[in-house]
Parts: sequence; C-alpha cells; structure tokens
Amino acid sequence: MKVGLAFASSIAIDGEASLDLCRRAEAAGFESVWGGEHVILPDDIASKYPYTADGKIPAEPDTPIPDPLIWLAFAAAAAPKLRLGTCILIVPQRNPLILAKELATLDRISGGRVELGLGVGWMKEEFDALGVPWERRGARNDEYIAAMRALWAGPHAEFHGEFVDFPPVTCSPRPVNGNIPVLVGGDTDVALRRAVRLADGYFPGEGDAERLGRLIQRLHAEAEAAGRDPASIEVNAMFGAQMADPEAGVEQLRAIGVGRIMIPAFFFAGPGGTDRLEALAEKLMPAAAG
Repeated sequence: MKVGLAFASSIAIDGEASLDLCRRAEAAGFESVWGGEHVILPDDIASKYPYTADGKIPAEPDTPIPDPLIWLAFAAAAAPKLRLGTCILIVPQRNPLILAKELATLDRISGGRVELGLGVGWMKEEFDALGVPWERRGARNDEYIAAMRALWAGPHAEFHGEFVDFPPVTCSPRPVNGNIPVLVGGDTDVALRRAVRLADGYFPGEGDAERLGRLIQRLHAEAEAAGRDPASIEVNAMFGAQMADPEAGVEQLRAIGVGRIMIPAFFFAGPGGTDRLEALAEKLMPAAAG
C-alpha cells in the first residue's frame, strides 16, 4: 500500500522547513507529498464545507495555503523520488491552457512524478471573488480536463467545446508519459460518476472506515455499470482515526480496497513535527509494505 503525506504544503511554507519535511518524508518511506488549494479565504463564508459536521472549514483566515504547484516544484528538487500531487486543485477556477502548461512543466522537470487531484469546489464565495462562474462548474471542469489532455497528447492540438475553444496549437513541453494521472475528489454521486468517467484514481473525503467502505462499493458499482474495471480506479483515503493504531488502520483500509493512504500533515505541525512523522513511519511503513 502506498503512503502519501497530504496537505504537506500547509505545514512547511518556508524554504528550509519545506526542504527538511520533504527530505525526511522521503527517507521515512513516504511515496508522495501533496498540496491543497484555496486561492483566498473570504471573511464571510456561507457555503457549507462538506467534510465537517458543522459545515465550517477547519482553517483560520491566515492559515497558510501556498499555491500547490509552486510548492511542489520546490519539493521536486528536495526529494527526487517522491511523487507530487494536489489534494485538491480546484480546476474550474483556472485557465485550462495555462494549467496544462504548468502541470506539464512540473511533470517534465520532476521526471514524470505529477498527479492531478482535482475537485470542482465547494466555496461559492471564492468563485465570486475570482470572477469565475459558480454555475455549471462541474461541466466546466470536465471540459477543461479534456482540453488539457488534448494539449498533452501531441502538437497541433485543437479543441472546440462550450467553455474552451481553440484552433490547432502546440503546448510544449508535454508530460513525460504523454498524460498526467487524474484523481477525482468528493463523496457525492456526481463525484463517483466523474471518477469513473475520466479519472485514474478516486480521493473521497470520508474518514470513517465503515462509510468509506460503502462509498467504495458504490464506486465499484458505478464502474461496472459503465463497463469499466473497478480495479483500474485507485482509491486514495484519509488516514485519520486510524492514527490511534496505525498497523490496524492499514489493514482496515486495505481490506476495503484502499490503494494509497493519505496522512494529513497537520498531525506533524509545530515543534518536533518531523520527529513525530518519523516515529509514525517506523510503525506504519512495515504494515503498509506487507
């Protein structure tokens, strides 16, 4: 089982701290590091955060949320074996041609290590501040992915859609392997169908193992109904309550079909954090490798 360090960019925002975290995570056996995204946090947020009981995002106005792609480029040089992912990037907020260039550049300079974890967003106020339409953001997201894949596939690409329209153009460099793996985030039926339709992986926010198991069963049912092999969609899952007994937690999530556990870096924020990370890895990595 793979082990990723989620939201790593939010606990190490200074240069030396970022270098130290990435190097020690790699040495401890982590397979990947991940950065989250919000461009801004509005002072007034009426939108409901989908992963807490009270609907409030677990962040303060000044909580650091560095741009994930810039942070991951820094991480790429610090730890040359770690895979580099976003958890998640809010794709409908970005220009798809610029994003295709950014992701391909990062993938090229890192030797093909990039994974695009994406979501369509939950905070309307952020979309409003950015001047991006909130309505039909799901359709916009899907078309943006199709347009980026066209650009990555080769030179002289063209695309004609509702939200993206360009004549033959060339975007270079392109990803090392001609594409970048996509992970779809979210726990809704729409997210499940999107994962089946266009993703290489699925990244739900659900942390309870029993509910997560049912969610994975629904994903597999959606895949089978669409004629897709469920095993072709790797499940990435948060490792939260399982921290109390990491070895048992690994087996619990492996049994329900999780392929990569994502450990929130917030557990390692503050003084002595990387020491705690290494101590956890000593318990966790042997179980994950088993």
